[in-house]
Amino acid sequence: MNRFLPHPSDVPVELTALKYHRLYRQRLHTISLGGVACNYPRAFRRGTAIEMYIPALGEAARYAGYVAWCRKEENGYLIGIAFTDEQTLFGARMGEQVCQIKHFCEQHNDDAESIDALAREWVEQHAIEFSQASLNPPPESLSAQPNPL
Repeated sequence: MNRFLPHPSDVPVELTALKYHRLYRQRLHTISLGGVACNYPRAFRRGTAIEMYIPALGEAARYAGYVAWCRKEENGYLIGIAFTDEQTLFGARMGEQVCQIKHFCEQHNDDAESIDALAREWVEQHAIEFSQASLNPPPESLSAQPNPL
């Protein structure tokens, strides 16, 4: 399973650098390597304390973490955000499920299907990926991360 859950690019996200201390690269290997990957117009340095906010989910959809990696893409950057505690990971994972279901419903909603039926379909197909997210990295993940900035 991909340890960084993909955030749908059509659901806006805001990233804000926090005033916490930066984590050094060695320390990033001892905390979570799982989290969320999202597109963003600017880069952040690896180890930067960051808050991810998803406005579509309301004020409570704020998740603090650290930039695990940042990769240049055609139209900006793909940023991997790692979370350091189970509660934040759980909240972010639930928020990402809502975003994915919203995205799925918008792609497939024709008057023939209800939003409830589409949401159930998405859960049946994808929920297992989100329920298995963990703070414990598999050994092979340490060498499989994208090149950081």
